[in-house]
Amino acid sequence: METSSKSARELYEIVKADRSRRRFGFGRKPALVNVDLQNAYTRPDEFPTAYETDPRQIEHVNALARLFRAKGCPVIWTYVAYLPTGEDCGVWGTRSDTPDSLQNIKEGSRRAAIDERCAIEDGDIVINKRMASAFFETNLGSLFTWHRVDTVIVTGGSTSGCVRATVVDSLSRSFRTVVPEECVSDRHESPHFANLYDMALKYADVLPVAEVVAFMEQYTPAN
Repeated sequence: METSSKSARELYEIVKADRSRRRFGFGRKPALVNVDLQNAYTRPDEFPTAYETDPRQIEHVNALARLFRAKGCPVIWTYVAYLPTGEDCGVWGTRSDTPDSLQNIKEGSRRAAIDERCAIEDGDIVINKRMASAFFETNLGSLFTWHRVDTVIVTGGSTSGCVRATVVDSLSRSFRTVVPEECVSDRHESPHFANLYDMALKYADVLPVAEVVAFMEQYTPAN
C-alpha cells in the first residue's frame, strides 16, 4: 500500500484498523502510570507549553485510577520540576532559556503542580522525575518489582516526548505496555498521531480507553 502521501493520522488509522496485528496483551498485574499531568502541560489557557488532544483526557484518567485502586493495582503520577538553579535538568536544560522552557519549571511553582482536576488519593504514588522517561533514575522499577507488576498502562503527555520515552523504557524492561488512545496528548496533531502510529507498530498496544476500562472492570487480582 502506498503510504508516502498519507498524513500521520491516516497512517495511524491504518494500523488501528488492522485487526490481524498480534498484541502484547494484558498480563497478571497492571499498574497505571500517569505522565506529567501538570499545569504546564494541561492548562492551554494559562501556558503556551500546554497541549490538549482529547478534552476528556483527565476525566478518562481519573476513571482508570478509580478502577486500579479498587482492584489493588498501583496508581502512579509523575511530574517534572527542577531546583531554582535548574542544574538538575542537566544538559537537557541547555536547549532553551526562555521563561516557559523546561528548566524553568521550578519546584513549588504553578507550572510544576499536578492539575487539581487529577483525583489523586492516599496510597497513590507521586514521583518527581527529571528526564523524559518515568523510569529514568526513579524508583518506578523497584516499585513494580515489589508489586509484581507485569503490565504498564501509560497516560499523560506528551505523546511524542515523555509518554513515548516511558513506553519504550517499559517495553525494554519486558513489561506489557498499553496506551489508552484518549488518555495521551501532544501540542500538535502530527507528532501525536505519528507517535501513536510508531508505538502501535513497535512498543505498545494502543487501545481505546473503553477497552482498558472493560479489562479493569473484569480484572481479578492475581494471587
